[in-house]
Amino acid sequence: MPFHPLRVRGIERLTDDAVAVTLAVPPELHETFRHVPGQHLALRRIVDGQEIRRTYSICAPAAAAPAEPVLRVGIRLVDGGSYSTYALKELLVGDVVEAMPPMGRFTLAPRDGYFAAIVGGSGITPVLSIAATLLERRPDARFCLIRSDRTAASTMFLEETADLKDRYPDRFQLITALSREEQQSGLPSGRLDTNRLTALLPALLPVADIDGWYLCGPYGLVQGAEQALRGLGVARDRIHEEVFHVDDGTADLLAPAPASAAVDGTLTATLDGRSGSWPVQGGESLLETVLRARADAPYACKGGVCGTCRAFLVRGEVRMDRNYALEAEETEAGYVLACQSHPATGEVELDFDR
Repeated sequence: MPFHPLRVRGIERLTDDAVAVTLAVPPELHETFRHVPGQHLALRRIVDGQEIRRTYSICAPAAAAPAEPVLRVGIRLVDGGSYSTYALKELLVGDVVEAMPPMGRFTLAPRDGYFAAIVGGSGITPVLSIAATLLERRPDARFCLIRSDRTAASTMFLEETADLKDRYPDRFQLITALSREEQQSGLPSGRLDTNRLTALLPALLPVADIDGWYLCGPYGLVQGAEQALRGLGVARDRIHEEVFHVDDGTADLLAPAPASAAVDGTLTATLDGRSGSWPVQGGESLLETVLRARADAPYACKGGVCGTCRAFLVRGEVRMDRNYALEAEETEAGYVLACQSHPATGEVELDFDR
């Protein structure tokens, strides 16, 4: 999937360590960049001849044709993060950035129902698009947002969520928890872990009546929320997850799995209608094999989190080191993450076009 040059239309400071960047979309690319609520953009930058890719979720409501799509992404500074440092300290209105068309399956096509989200930190970004689009397009839909942040000053999109509460007072419920600061009203301070959510959720809303749960943020919060929901009897197919980053204490959980004995194999891959076959060399991932011959292979994080490199396993078997992007239904249907997959049989075939 190709990258396209897009000009920066606006930069808004959200907190001391976060900005919202709006990109202008030329008319000929309107349909290419029309997003589904919850999708993200992969952005690319070349520094000293080295390519840097990062994914950032779109926070703006989805615009229906023929309106111009609004590409506004939230970017939070990450310690040592090359792209986030550039976005917060160097990027200017009028600059051009390279962006891949919207991708991702952490989405909600607007429909009637009662939906809820549990988010932490910058995990609010895709959920803001989901909630705003849903409430605007479906007058009978309801949405409950439970968000966790460190402090009020570090909370992204405060004005936007307050606006939703003002515009849809009967259909939008907002609950805020701060982990490092007491509030005058609302929940006591502290993390939203499994035990706390198990006790809290039934007191806030009818858990069994929620048509879809959207969990987004640090790994620990997402996993804790899933465990709480499963313990409360929520079916797995009603839970949707997107991991943004590793929070304190979970780095070991996201470390790559120990590699098993490598299998020498041949990979056949189809990408943009063209197929090729190549030997897998020296324990490399299947994505790395494809990239040796096809620089246009889709990827962003290479860490099993963003899902950009998702491919369908046509033939053979693979071993995935880790997976924090594909839901159970996708892996059961035969999809894998190419960046985390290694051949477990001599012949493997992937299709990136499905």
